[in-house]
Order: sequence, then structure tokens, then C-alpha cells
Amino acid sequence: MDRLVALGERRRGVYLHGPVGRGKSFLADAFFDVLPVRRKRRVHFHAFFNELHTRISSRLHERGAVAHALKDLIGRCEVLAFDEFHLHDIGDAMLMTRLLEELRTRRVMIIATSNYPPDGLLPNPLYHDHFLPGIAIIRELMDTVSLDGPIDYRTLHGRTRSRFETGAIVKAAAVPTTPVVLEVNGRTITALGVDSRVWFDFGDLCEKPTSTADHLDLASRYDDWVIVGVPRLETCDREAQQRFANVVDVLVDRDARLTLVSDHTLPEIVGGQALDLARTASRLELINSIG
Repeated sequence: MDRLVALGERRRGVYLHGPVGRGKSFLADAFFDVLPVRRKRRVHFHAFFNELHTRISSRLHERGAVAHALKDLIGRCEVLAFDEFHLHDIGDAMLMTRLLEELRTRRVMIIATSNYPPDGLLPNPLYHDHFLPGIAIIRELMDTVSLDGPIDYRTLHGRTRSRFETGAIVKAAAVPTTPVVLEVNGRTITALGVDSRVWFDFGDLCEKPTSTADHLDLASRYDDWVIVGVPRLETCDREAQQRFANVVDVLVDRDARLTLVSDHTLPEIVGGQALDLARTASRLELINSIG
């Protein structure tokens, strides 16, 4: 923490990265809180990009829509803190580079937490080189601090620390028999049913073109989810894998309960040649596998 305070006195950003449960968010929040700055904002990566996309869409008829949306969203902010900074989508990566350029121009101090070191962002080798300019700006504006100690503080004392951790992976469940069509962001998504929980088939939620904005909308309505028919992700295309990872991220952020119904164990679900799912696997290990 002393190192972070020194960075704050220099008004230099910090990029905290390491495995889950090492205290990244705790330290970032503490650092953010003690900074003697009034105009500062803390955001979750998914929610921030959802808002950014919404603002861009509302300005599509204007010249320089992206630049205007960025300026509207950042405002006169002097410090911007990102929790759960990660990039898998090439479009988001290119937009993130634009954002970093704008933050550099405005001399905004950036705080970020991530499971990935800067060089590990946008890990798909087909796209990684496209984000090298963004990585260069991250290294220019922020000091990189690795938190990779052996202790996972989430598991100390064996206590459940969140609602998300009360979920489960099960082999069978009494699935509702009356589908429900949900209106989401001007489109429809079919749920298997809604009772005390909202039930989705993996195919409807992840193999069809749903977006993170859809997941955020649904998570604002339902805090108890069941996803049925979860396969071994290596058998799915990359888009389905990424949507599943995004759903897990959103539900962790909203602290919603998640139950997976699958014929497979967690190592089978996230193993093999699936997309980079280390963060997703770590998060799902928090729930009680009773399969």
C-alpha cells in the first residue's frame, strides 16, 4: 500500500494484476478512496463499456460520435478506476485504445485491476497485435504491480463471502415447462421459465447473438439464474464461449446466484481447447460443485 500511496503523490496511474482473490480490488478501492481528488469515478469494465456503446449509438448521426461519447462519459474526471479490466473483443479493444488516448490527452489518472498483465490483454493471437498501441499507452500512463501471492483471500476460514458463491453445478434439475419471452434492449430472448429464478438454455443465452448489454439488463431484473445444458465449452464456437464468460462476469459483478445444469464437471466444462477461460474457471470454482 505504501507503494500505491507514493504513486498517488506522483499522480501516476497503477495497473494491479494477478490471480483472483489476491486483494486487487481491495487495494485499488483503498487507493482510490485516499486520493485527495474530488472529480474521480470508479467503474466496472462491463458496465462502463455498455454505457459507452449506448452513448455512441445515440450519436451515430453526428460527426465524431466516438470522441463526443467519450468526452460525455469521462466529463471532467481527474481519476478513473476500472475494476475487472480485460479485453477479448477486437471492437472493444480498438475502442479502448481510443479511450486511453483521450485519457492521456486529458491527463486523467487511471487505476485498473485485472487478472491479466498488460501484455496478456486481447490474448487471441489473431487480434493481439491490434491492441499493442493500447498496451503501450497503459505502460506509459501506469505502473504495473503484480499481486501473485499464494493466498486466495476469498477462501480463508471457509466462509461464503458472496451470494454468487451460493450457486451450484448440478447434473439434473426440475426445469420449468412454460417458456417466457423476455424483452431485452428492443429484442427478445427466450427463457425456459421464470419462477423464483430465471432459467435459460445455454443455446438461447450463449449460442445466439446476445450481448453484454443484454446480460446486464437481465441481471438488473433477476438475481438468481439457472443455465441448463452447459456443454464442454471446447465444443462451442469462440463467440459462444465468450458470451458464457461475459455472463459469469456480469453475475459476479451483480452478486447474483448462478446454478449450472450440466452432464460435465467444471474441469470438463472449461477445459480442453476452450477460449482463454482462466478467470471464468476461477470464478466458477467459488460455487459449490455437487455434481
